[in-house]
Amino acid sequence: MRPFLLLATRFEDEAADAEYEAFRRFAGLREEQLVRVRLEAAPLGEVDLSEYSGVIVGGSPFTTSDPEESKSDTQHRVERDLKRVLDQVIEHDVPFLGACYGVGTLGVHQGAIVDRTHGEPVGAVTVRLTEEGTRDPLVQAAGLPEEFTAFVGHKEGIRSLPEHAVCLAGSATAPVQMFRVGTRQYATQFHPELDVPGLVQRIRIYKDAGYFSPDEMGTLIEQVSLVEASAPAGVLRGFVELFAR
Repeated sequence: MRPFLLLATRFEDEAADAEYEAFRRFAGLREEQLVRVRLEAAPLGEVDLSEYSGVIVGGSPFTTSDPEESKSDTQHRVERDLKRVLDQVIEHDVPFLGACYGVGTLGVHQGAIVDRTHGEPVGAVTVRLTEEGTRDPLVQAAGLPEEFTAFVGHKEGIRSLPEHAVCLAGSATAPVQMFRVGTRQYATQFHPELDVPGLVQRIRIYKDAGYFSPDEMGTLIEQVSLVEASAPAGVLRGFVELFAR
């Protein structure tokens, strides 16, 4: 089997390593089957996507819809690298799955309106499949029920999808929680790689990143620790099941 490529952008080693292990574990991949490139550390360089079964983009401290003048040089470089990858993904119909930050990257690339209208605080939300979502091959491979609980935490979201994109799921506070373009390119606003320990770790790491007030950290950890949100991990298993080659 050709490996999958994980494009990561987290600066903190603890968060970056935990994200990689979570994607690998929930997707059922061995280490050699999930190749990670940390885009925040260095330019991507040339990449031959034909060597991979598919591309996965994880979460990020970056916010796609921030004003261009406020973005760092590193963020501008990362966005250029991701655009170059997505150009190839779309042109060659490469399987793609973006988680959280992937909604903004794939969304902007495809002409969606991405802004802060539908940001969601860190925590659990109820996600509901659309009619199209119930028929989608990845949703079916993931075994997602029509309604499930998922972990979120994001400052931006999709306000409007282009006509050629298909909304597969939404929540009361974010109408686009999962969408598809073409037949093999997907993005989720929720985090399919997060369980309770993973989210608690991120809450501690990012307590000063503006997702919540630092003095609310203890209460937030207590709240999420009571949540059962295992269904979203099926998206990772299903993605590998459908597209490994």
